[in-house]
Amino acid sequence: MAIVNRTPDSFYDRGATFALDAAVAQAERAIAEGADIIDVGGAKFAPGPPIPVGEEIDRVVPVVERLAGAGAAISVDTFHPAVARAALEAGASIINDTTGIHDPEMADVVAGHDAGIVVTHSLAAPRTVYPRPAYGDVVAEVRAFLAERVALALAHGVAPERIIVDPGHDLNKNTRHSLELTRRLGEIASLGHPTLVALSNKDFIGESLGREREDRLPGSLAAAVYCVMRGARIVRVHNVRETVDAMRMIEAIEGWREPAYLRHNMGEANP
Repeated sequence: MAIVNRTPDSFYDRGATFALDAAVAQAERAIAEGADIIDVGGAKFAPGPPIPVGEEIDRVVPVVERLAGAGAAISVDTFHPAVARAALEAGASIINDTTGIHDPEMADVVAGHDAGIVVTHSLAAPRTVYPRPAYGDVVAEVRAFLAERVALALAHGVAPERIIVDPGHDLNKNTRHSLELTRRLGEIASLGHPTLVALSNKDFIGESLGREREDRLPGSLAAAVYCVMRGARIVRVHNVRETVDAMRMIEAIEGWREPAYLRHNMGEANP
C-alpha cells in the first residue's frame, strides 16, 4: 500500500504531493514500482485544526477519479463518512479509517458500497492531542479494541472478508508501545483478518535508531520484514520500490512467489 498525501503538512513529504498533478504522478510511479494499493489522504492524523469535509473531498476525489483503471486498488484515508461515500462513488474500493470507526455511519457507508475497510487502533478524537498515552498491556488492549470495532463493522453489514486490521503504530502510542506491538504482532494477526502495518519512517523507528525522518528507510524495511514474518499481509509505505523488493524476497524465500528468473548454475557454465 503506497501513501499519497494531498495535504500541505504531511508527516513525511511535507506537502510535496499536495498539487493534484504531483499526487497523481506519485501514485502512477508507485504502481509502476509494484504497489498493489494506493492510499490517498486529504487530512493527516496528527493534531491540528479541523479540515472542512468539502475541502477534504476536493482533495481526494480528483485523485481517485484520475487513477481509475490505473492498475491498483484505491484506498482513501479518512474518518468522515461523507468523504468515504464520495470517494467510493468516485471509484475507491477501500476506506482506511485511522480512528477505528469512531462514527458507526462509516460502517454503513462501507457496507452499502460493498467496500473494504481498514480498522485502525487509536485513542484520541480526530486531530486532537492525547498526551502521555498509557496502557497496562498495550497489545491486549489494542487487540480488544480491534475485536470490538470489527464486531461493530460486521453488525453494520460489512463483509468479513473485506475487513483489515491495523494496530496503529505510533498512533497515541510511544516508542516502547510500538516496539511491543511489533514484537507481539502475531496476537493481532490472530484476530483472523488481514493485518496491515503502517510503519514507514515513523518516529518509533527514528527513536529506536537515532535517525531523522529522511534517514529511516533501513529501519522501516527491517520492521516491515519482521512484521510480515509475524503475520502482517499489507504494509503501508512511502518507499515503494525498496519495500516491494523486500516483500518479494520474503515471498521467494517462503515459496510464495517464483524467482523472477533462473540463470545461476542453470547452464553448462556458471555466468
